[in-house]
Amino acid sequence: MTATSPATEVASLDAVAQADLVRRGEVTPAELTGWAIERIEALNPALNAVITPMYDQALAAAAATPRDSPLAGVPYLRGHVSHFDSELVLRLRRAGLVIVGKTSTPEFGMVPTCEPVRHGPTRNPWDTARSTSGSSGGSAAAVASRMVAMAHGNDLGGSLRYPASACGLFGLKPTRGRNPLGPEYGDAVNGWACEHAVTRTVRDSAVLLDATAGPALGDPYGPPAPARPFAGEVGRPPGRLRIGYTAATPGGIPPHPDCLAALDDAVALCSSLGHELVEAELPGLTPEVGAAIGSVFNAATAWVIGYWIRRLGRRPADDELEPLTRAYWEMGQQVSASDYLLAIEDCQAFARGVARFLTGIDVWLTPTMSAPPALIGEITSTAQEPLRALERGSRTVAYAGVVANITGNPAMSVPLWWNPSGLPVGVHFLGRYGDEATLLRLAGQLEAARPWSARVPRVTAEAGAPGPA
Repeated sequence: MTATSPATEVASLDAVAQADLVRRGEVTPAELTGWAIERIEALNPALNAVITPMYDQALAAAAATPRDSPLAGVPYLRGHVSHFDSELVLRLRRAGLVIVGKTSTPEFGMVPTCEPVRHGPTRNPWDTARSTSGSSGGSAAAVASRMVAMAHGNDLGGSLRYPASACGLFGLKPTRGRNPLGPEYGDAVNGWACEHAVTRTVRDSAVLLDATAGPALGDPYGPPAPARPFAGEVGRPPGRLRIGYTAATPGGIPPHPDCLAALDDAVALCSSLGHELVEAELPGLTPEVGAAIGSVFNAATAWVIGYWIRRLGRRPADDELEPLTRAYWEMGQQVSASDYLLAIEDCQAFARGVARFLTGIDVWLTPTMSAPPALIGEITSTAQEPLRALERGSRTVAYAGVVANITGNPAMSVPLWWNPSGLPVGVHFLGRYGDEATLLRLAGQLEAARPWSARVPRVTAEAGAPGPA
């Protein structure tokens, strides 16, 4: 460490490296936190990623952080403002993370962009005219721009992996039940929803998962325990994997040429590393299953609104919901209890087919998204066209990241390719149930062969002052 610009120097480090500095006594948690606050203040006007600063609380927490914690003093961002700490947040704090603020998401996380009417759009650090995707878009913009090294996200249908792709980050969706959702929820939407983070490096994701994983008291279920710490998988040889891949989207929507180029690049890279690549199209994602997925999402929105009606003691006023949310809510109220359970039955039958499919391969590879990051305003709704964001957003996520949520399997978006305009386009690996280990070993191998974390977007602490949008 030099004395010239410590805030900028630290910005280039991942969370593990920052915590190492704290353990060696080279910096303090308070210094890490103060520098992160400086970066947020400098970059947020251009990106609109952090909507609720928590600077005073963060500095107080940093002063009390033990230096021997696994992520001692590392600044962290998360989402929803709650009146109490969830079990996940308690574990984050015990790991030494210092929460410096809350990040932006679309309303209730139900669309693959981050442009809420209340807070305005979050902008992609690689091109501020473009979306971060979503729903964990504020977190992705914050990590990509080096405000912080890692930030919280959750994933009900791709909400960690899509913004990871759009912002050039590593995004791991863990196995169902790997991280707790309590004490408020045992599970959410039949286990489709899960918690984790977006990071710049694979090891950060693995170390964080070690700190948070494991069932909490009263959880309804949990996945198989890992054979060793997840951090121990990063750098461990994956062996020769049989990797299935396809360029086809389930609904036949033609993907953007950039996404096909990213897939071709990943296939060539995996092959060069000694893996066996076989074309394999996912079976069973029929229109009937697609309809079932729609019923579940509509019911999920009705559940979310119902939760807030019960908590607030009133129904939402006309101006309190965005047009798309209100449309989802109205459709969700038409989904009966039997309709919902029939939809879950159809999705579980599909999941069993996916499990059989994965007995023939180790992981399944596709592009993460079917289009590069969209322009700001492209995936939005109006009162006259409430489903416009759904229709336009669906065109960008035609590879159905929701498959991992339906099955409960782990999955990851890996940033291996950038298009000629300098926009990141990720590729997606679906793993077997409970097998984060194989994904992390493969991700570590890919990261070593094609390092990505040193790539710097236009708007970043390392690139200096943000340019015009």
